[in-house]
Amino acid sequence: MSHPSPAVPVPPAAPPLVAGAPAQQQGFVKALSLVDATMLVAGSMIGSGIFIVSSDIARTVGSPFWLVMAWVLTGVITLLGALAIGELAAMYPQAGGQYVFLRESMGPLMGFLFGWTLFIVIQTGTIAAVAVAFGRFLGVLWPAVSPERYAWFPQLDITTPGGLIELGLSPQRLVALVSIWVLTWINLRGVKDGRLVQTTLTLTKALALAMLVGLGLLVGSNAQALAANFGPGQFTAGVGPVTGAFTVVFGSALVGSLFSSDAWINVTFAASEVKNPKRNLPLSLVLGTGLVTLLYVTANLAYLTTLPLQGSPTGATVMERGIQYATQDRVGVAAAEVIFGPVGGTLMAVFILISTFGCNNGLILSGARVYWAMARDGLFFKRAGELNRHHVPAFALVAQSVWTSLLCLTGTYGQLLDYVIFAVLLGYALTTAGLFILRAKRPDAERPYRALGYPVLPALYLTLCTSIAVILLIAEKTRAQALSGLVLVLLGVPVYFLWRRWSAVRQAPSTVE
Repeated sequence: MSHPSPAVPVPPAAPPLVAGAPAQQQGFVKALSLVDATMLVAGSMIGSGIFIVSSDIARTVGSPFWLVMAWVLTGVITLLGALAIGELAAMYPQAGGQYVFLRESMGPLMGFLFGWTLFIVIQTGTIAAVAVAFGRFLGVLWPAVSPERYAWFPQLDITTPGGLIELGLSPQRLVALVSIWVLTWINLRGVKDGRLVQTTLTLTKALALAMLVGLGLLVGSNAQALAANFGPGQFTAGVGPVTGAFTVVFGSALVGSLFSSDAWINVTFAASEVKNPKRNLPLSLVLGTGLVTLLYVTANLAYLTTLPLQGSPTGATVMERGIQYATQDRVGVAAAEVIFGPVGGTLMAVFILISTFGCNNGLILSGARVYWAMARDGLFFKRAGELNRHHVPAFALVAQSVWTSLLCLTGTYGQLLDYVIFAVLLGYALTTAGLFILRAKRPDAERPYRALGYPVLPALYLTLCTSIAVILLIAEKTRAQALSGLVLVLLGVPVYFLWRRWSAVRQAPSTVE
């Protein structure tokens, strides 16, 4: 006769951090000002994508108009998200951010699924993709840093639903690994060191990107590109009725621009370290996303004034290859070569190295705070819920770097990008749905900031995120990766219940018969 299994209680959260406790148990240090928080938003967004993915988008849409519209729509979506989720950030200015929002609105299972997916693919996959891009652009300065895998390292080509995964180690991937380890070490030394690196690098790359835009529009502008992209009928060439088939194609093309604009929410992960968070968190979200959207749209206009959109993969010059077939998709480098001449590629490569390094610093800094919050709820390794003497979650940072390092060995930039974006959109859609749930469940809760245009604008954001996620599941180009992302999310359900049971067993008092 079988007996019913006892209910598995949710493990209690770890005791609160109190003043006077040992250094390892002290709380986070509030070191991030409004400027620092805004730079964390912008710096986490601006990485390598803006200098690469326009080539793939151009090949997909085939029109200067739709290339620009892809970035405009992405900017609108991102700003709508910042305006909506800013309300949750002001309500719950706690370490963990989006994990906390989902836990409070939909319960611990949904919070865990987000944290699980963040660790398995969203945060770590993004860090790995940006790190691989760092290695790719170092190859411009140092050709020995190539994508060719070392013959002495085990090389396995595994055909998966998402394509060919090329396991192995290459010079580019080795550089990616070293960059991850260096940034993890910097952040192990405390948020003040991480903040200094983040703010300095973000200001540098924002100013450099603005300079690229200005010079591209004023100096790099040339008759050949203007005639090809903006001549009579050229800008809107191929633009016809928006059919269902084109909607699917255009939606799949947004993968690159959405990825390039992602991670704006990461500042909420480090909310406990932001000064005056109820004001500064929503404000930094809007300021950071607004700044980056402006830079991204104008950067693509600068590309179109310096390079023709159409090109040939066998073209001998940057003008012949165009935006569509820029060498290794490095459209930013191609534009710089037009503006500055042969030295332009070198200058742009240096700038992009700074950009990707700063981007990953923000991602590494913030991601570990989510795993810390999960551990405090008994839903991640217990040691991840402890702070070191520099008041940062050291174990969580190291665990994140280990898994990210493994991802660097398993996929190219494009593969990692495709796996990440579906899970990201799903997370944003659920978080926005949580905003509506909390308005109903806790109408009297303190809301220092209320979502602008509620309920219309948040509903529009929820609709756009859901629609693009569905398109990614439908489109042939992205279907396999999107399904793989969905499977990864759903795998978190049995993991959640197993983890709860394991945690309950660990905390149960031992008995001696």
